[in-house]
Amino acid sequence: MVNLVSGGLDSTLVGVLAHEEGLHTHPLFIDYGQHSAEMEWETCQQVHAHLELSTPVKMDLSGFGRVIHSGLTSDELNVKEDAFTPGRNLLFLLVGSTYAYQVGASNISIGLLAERFSLFPDQRNEFIEKAESAIEVALSRRIRVLTPLAEFSKADVLKLAQDKGITGTYSCHVGGSEPCGNCIACLEFDFEKGG
Repeated sequence: MVNLVSGGLDSTLVGVLAHEEGLHTHPLFIDYGQHSAEMEWETCQQVHAHLELSTPVKMDLSGFGRVIHSGLTSDELNVKEDAFTPGRNLLFLLVGSTYAYQVGASNISIGLLAERFSLFPDQRNEFIEKAESAIEVALSRRIRVLTPLAEFSKADVLKLAQDKGITGTYSCHVGGSEPCGNCIACLEFDFEKGG
């Protein structure tokens, strides 16, 4: 299984759960030109080593973010209000699937949470289903898109991650050494509560 990883809590938990089930994973980190790429990649490597998970592979697609602007890729836009990055999750699934094709894996996983907590169209079930179909046509091979956290809220993820001893992850969209406290990643608990 190819696990799309970011150094954040969600994708790290997916990797730990897969490891506990005895699944061989191919963690794939995608630098799409996000502000936080350097911190995410550094954290991703450290967390995977600490938890004795497979070593992540990094794919540099940073040109995407230089052309496709959002608050996550451009200093000229607001990191919270302009957080939607058009095509980002579709890019992730396409790249993850082609990597799966290359390494002989039949599944990719992405750490999307329950649809009721989704803020953007590319976090919803309809998107996953249609992307999976398009990938099958494009590759002439079925690569299943798994969303193992699809029944989870962020609070559920945090509790399970604590139970599993997961620490040291990084999820801030700004990319500083300390979380900014203002981006969507930092404020997810407030969004979940409707705040």
